[in-house]
Amino acid sequence: VARAGGDGGGNNEVQWCFLQVKGAIDEDVAEADIISTVEFNYTGDLLATGDKGGRVVIFQREQETKSRPLCRGEYNVYSTFQSHEPEFDYLKSLEIEEKINKIRWLPQQNAAHFLLSTNDKTIKLWKISERDKRAEGYNLKDEDGRLREPFRVTELRVPTLKPMDLMVEASPRRTFANAHTYHINSISVNSDYATYLSADDLRINLWHLEVTNRSFNIVDIKPANMEELTEVITAAEFHPHHCNVFVYSSSKGTIRLCDMRSAALCDQHSKFFEEPEDPSSRSFFSEIISSISDVKFSHSGRYMMTRDYLSVKVWDLNMENKPVETYQVHEYLRSKLCSLYENDCIFDKFECCWNGSDSTIMTGSYNNFFRTFERGSRRDATLEASRESSKPRAVLKPRKVCTSGKRKKDEITVDSLDFNKKILHTAWHPMENIIAVAATNNLYLFQEKVN
Repeated sequence: VARAGGDGGGNNEVQWCFLQVKGAIDEDVAEADIISTVEFNYTGDLLATGDKGGRVVIFQREQETKSRPLCRGEYNVYSTFQSHEPEFDYLKSLEIEEKINKIRWLPQQNAAHFLLSTNDKTIKLWKISERDKRAEGYNLKDEDGRLREPFRVTELRVPTLKPMDLMVEASPRRTFANAHTYHINSISVNSDYATYLSADDLRINLWHLEVTNRSFNIVDIKPANMEELTEVITAAEFHPHHCNVFVYSSSKGTIRLCDMRSAALCDQHSKFFEEPEDPSSRSFFSEIISSISDVKFSHSGRYMMTRDYLSVKVWDLNMENKPVETYQVHEYLRSKLCSLYENDCIFDKFECCWNGSDSTIMTGSYNNFFRTFERGSRRDATLEASRESSKPRAVLKPRKVCTSGKRKKDEITVDSLDFNKKILHTAWHPMENIIAVAATNNLYLFQEKVN
């Protein structure tokens, strides 16, 4: 049995070492090349990234070979395709960006792979398939594909399959459009693998994967008068095991759990998760930093994790009044909120992810730092995705941010953090300790150090 992402307790702290980095080294990064989403498939053998230029790049893990049986494979480019193009909404005089907001894989049912990708308005279902044979010897076509004159067909031939160079084709199978007035921030495949949800700022829609011309609106928080708008939906996800349950988070720092069995329109939530605010720490920025940027169910379905600007919280689905665990991601930024507000960084949307066994969580920060928190031992680490440590199998050294007093060697001061280098998107292999970290236009892959 593959060990799913390490244990929570004991002294077996995971040491991460560099595996690969993808992307150009250029100092001048083209906006279109900035990675906007990262997602492993259900087996972890494929890793998809989407970027602001509307492209999807899929990496495939190299299989173990007889000459290197114990060498865990690297990820190499498997397929690249243009998923979305820039569009223009003539009715509203609005440009629709091609940027890929989210990618979600479907479980593999046959030789082909399927994934959903979305920009602000349109969701597409893509089929990724391999071809290594071609048919030859047609009766009505010659070898160049031109139609033959009927009188030249003097015998009946049986076409044969001949080997050819492997070709990976990406073809759009379905396009789900015209259902969102606002920008789509989440898509989530249901555990029935037949339906999925898509969420924008004010509504959540339920789709069937086979039906493109209609969706069912299951949440609508748009007030009759838009001046009364107080909160927006920031993320939504289906429960991993119960096909009737989903959650959505809001810009007010609350999470609502809904059950589709109770009503067709889930405006009345089943559970409401909110942590009471400490009045003593209230400030001008309180509401902004409490906005939830990501929500993820644990693989077990017992917990969910939410990310706000400064922290990650783990909630037990059976306890609504407060989280069972809270982890400070970069508490040292609390004193810098004013300048982070001025440079708009305070609105950055950081994502978070679980390891395969739900024992460790990961999320990003600034200066190309990312954080891991072991839930059982309460150990945490600050690591950096940088080309300086990108020698093969180089062990990542934990980084420390100096918050007060004299700076020790190897520490970095809060003032010298680069806020343009931010890790918003990360992904964890579903069964092994391999992590993917998107740093601007580069994708870093790290794996557990094996002695």
